[in-house]
Amino acid sequence: MAQVLEFKLPDLGEGLTEAEVVRWLVEVGDVVAVDQPVVEVETAKAMVEVPCPYGGVVTARFGEEGTELPVGAPLLTVAVGAEPGGAVPGGAPEEPAERALQTAAEHAAAEQVAAESSGNVLVGYGTAAAPARRRRVRSVRVSAPAAPAPAPVPPAPAAPAAPASDGPVPVISPLVRKLARENDVDLRSLVGSGPDGLILRADVESAVEAGRAVAQAGASDEERTRARKAAVREDDELIRAGRHEARQSVAAGEEPRKAGLYSRHPLTGLRGLVADKMSRSRREIPEATCWVDADATELLATRKAMNDAMSERDGQKVSLLALLARISVAALTRFPALNSAVDMEAREVRQFADIHLGFAAQTPRGLVVPVVRHSQSRATDSINAELIRLTESARAGTLTPGELTGGTFTLNNYGVFGVDGSTPIINHPEAAMLGVGRIVPKPWVHQGELAVRHVVQLSLTFDHRVCDGGTAGGFLRYVADCVEQPAVLLRSV
Repeated sequence: MAQVLEFKLPDLGEGLTEAEVVRWLVEVGDVVAVDQPVVEVETAKAMVEVPCPYGGVVTARFGEEGTELPVGAPLLTVAVGAEPGGAVPGGAPEEPAERALQTAAEHAAAEQVAAESSGNVLVGYGTAAAPARRRRVRSVRVSAPAAPAPAPVPPAPAAPAAPASDGPVPVISPLVRKLARENDVDLRSLVGSGPDGLILRADVESAVEAGRAVAQAGASDEERTRARKAAVREDDELIRAGRHEARQSVAAGEEPRKAGLYSRHPLTGLRGLVADKMSRSRREIPEATCWVDADATELLATRKAMNDAMSERDGQKVSLLALLARISVAALTRFPALNSAVDMEAREVRQFADIHLGFAAQTPRGLVVPVVRHSQSRATDSINAELIRLTESARAGTLTPGELTGGTFTLNNYGVFGVDGSTPIINHPEAAMLGVGRIVPKPWVHQGELAVRHVVQLSLTFDHRVCDGGTAGGFLRYVADCVEQPAVLLRSV
């Protein structure tokens, strides 16, 4: 006996709400093992192979390659306990296509059962969810086809079945159930037009259209859609043409949208994710910023000396970012309050034992923050090598969600954009971010005399709930001292 279990697109973490199907790794009829990758998807941040928590025979797939699916949408269904090759225990003959569809519908209507699953789908980044309320699911016999099943033959006309008052509602797909829920349609009030009273998408759409006709006095969705598209086209034409009469119409009191003085740019994908995260950070975190100028001449000289020695051993050259990361780790060890996160529901500050250092990286896909894990246990060479590896993966778009999540402190080198200073937004839910501006020659008093030195501005934005200005100032001053005199770092390790 087999049970048909539905596997939905899991939460991929970091606020990601959708993913695009790039490549299916299994076909209908394939036998899959627990935790076997079944599909490769692309999120706003990375490419991910999604493992299935069930072992059995794939009976259906949802979404063609190139389709964008929301989190929680069905990915595939698996017959757990079915024998591969189409054999059914007891030698029962294969059921007709109509009966197979009805069987799948009955089980899709039941809530997901935690049977023969690993519970480790995308372990470590956002798969935790409240356990589903269990319901009894009737066991059925399922034959696994050797190839994708042909489209079902339309059944002969039959008298419609009366709607059931209890028990599972016969629905052919979870998408039909979702469509009904979004439009407040009671499935038990519908009479299905499919085989044996099966409720189809067309039945729900007909009910929705009937309700809209009554509520809106005959106004159709198609007419409103055409009107909206026409308005968008009109706006875009006015923007491209730059017509002078558009400005005249605004002066006469016409609405700016109708005058066509702006264009629309949807906040989707990575840009939308960043917008949501930054908005949440500013909304929830009472942040403050302090900054200081530092003489980085000695730091540059130290880096040159290290790289000269590296070239003799044919090693990797140390980047300035790696030195700043090593300094940041040393500062966090002395001021651990900044390696924290705030939980307002529990009303507590959680101070982390490990330092997972994130760093801002600009890529063709947008800004991402890869994480150097366990930075407190790494020497400068190890941090440098990991920064290089993660940066290359970020530019190639191959970072995994595990490499983009779990940071406890962020280093942001915005000096690469040619700016001196900034007040960065904290990478929620972290408690602080160190910003580094460009290093430029400036007049500087050095050893009592005016000289031209290489000066950098350092800024620290911190969550005022985890510490006061004394701690933040002490952290930033220590970083500045290490930049000005790298030997200070040797005294603390």
